[in-house]
Amino acid sequence: MINTIIFDFGDIFINLDKDAPIIEFKKLGLTEWSTDLQELNRNFETGKISELQFIEGFQEHIPDASIEEIRHAWNSIIPDSTIPLYRLEFLQKLSTKYRLFLLSNTDAMHIEKFQHKAGMSFYRDFYQCFEKIYFSFEMGLRKPDAEIFNYVIKKHNLAPKRTLFVDDKKENTDAAKAAGLKVWNLQVGQEDVVNLFEKIIL
Repeated sequence: MINTIIFDFGDIFINLDKDAPIIEFKKLGLTEWSTDLQELNRNFETGKISELQFIEGFQEHIPDASIEEIRHAWNSIIPDSTIPLYRLEFLQKLSTKYRLFLLSNTDAMHIEKFQHKAGMSFYRDFYQCFEKIYFSFEMGLRKPDAEIFNYVIKKHNLAPKRTLFVDDKKENTDAAKAAGLKVWNLQVGQEDVVNLFEKIIL
């Protein structure tokens, strides 16, 4: 029987607009998402580089873009409406029955933007639902690396067979499954986290 649930953040609780940054960066003159930009993103997500170093990495490809323009383009993935209230209410009810954790590949810029959009009262209510919140940029680890799942399991003495991991990316749920966790690979646009009890026998 499940007693613990580890949730991803983006497209599980907060709806992301993943096409927006591509559109915004094209406006700034970026022609392709090269492998070095992907590596730049990984380094930012794992806290290996600062926000300024991240932005300067983009400026090597779009030298005429300002710091604020790049920051705006990068943060455009986060829409004006953040977490729907019904998801927060669902999470609050869930937190009375299960140990809950948040495990997200994200960076300091996106989290700052989310908190600004949501407002202090709302994001505090959201964060308080979790026993512990893990952001990749603070941990120095990211999904789907096995190390990140093993760290959370050992740190909180979790029983993998009694722990459910929810994520929208199959490579992440596959890695969690390999670590012994139960998984739900949520299909964005077709499923909603509030339908958890319809999808998973807890």
